Amino acid sequence: MSIAEIKTTADQKMHKSIESLKLALSKIRTGRPTPALLDHVQVDYYGSMLPISQVANVSLLDSRTLGVSPWEKPMAAVIDKAIRDSDLGLNPVLMGELIRVPMPPLSEERRKELTKVVRNEGEHAKVAVRNLRREANDHLKKLLKDKEVAEDDERRAQDDVQKLTDRCIVEIDKLLAAKEQEIMTV
Repeated sequence: MSIAEIKTTADQKMHKSIESLKLALSKIRTGRPTPALLDHVQVDYYGSMLPISQVANVSLLDSRTLGVSPWEKPMAAVIDKAIRDSDLGLNPVLMGELIRVPMPPLSEERRKELTKVVRNEGEHAKVAVRNLRREANDHLKKLLKDKEVAEDDERRAQDDVQKLTDRCIVEIDKLLAAKEQEIMTV
């Protein structure tokens, strides 16, 4: 493995960690509802568990309500039950074929709990990025030990990996700050 390959691999993996963080943050509820909030809720669709997005259309009805329109009429009751049983603490209302999911306003205490969850997710992402940095540096040291690269090249490559790590950490911090701001906005 060459220095360029090590850097490219580290870059790709670090950006995957950031994408994973973005996905995790999208599932954390804020004051406003988003259709992505129901993405991880599984529905029993004729014996197989599927996400709601594969059996219904999830849309935003107004600033405090999600609408779920099942593609098949009999699925409405099943989807309603799946949302009730989820860990989101939501109370859907079945209105014919449409399921209305009102979002209760977040209390100050709940907002603070959610910011702690956001910080925890961010810390996991930072640890993942730092582990990837360590892994890349280990590969570089192995190349040096095997005398495949010069000491100066190895040092320069480690500096590049550190700069990449710093950029990723800054990006993670920006994502966390934006999400915390979104949660604390009433």
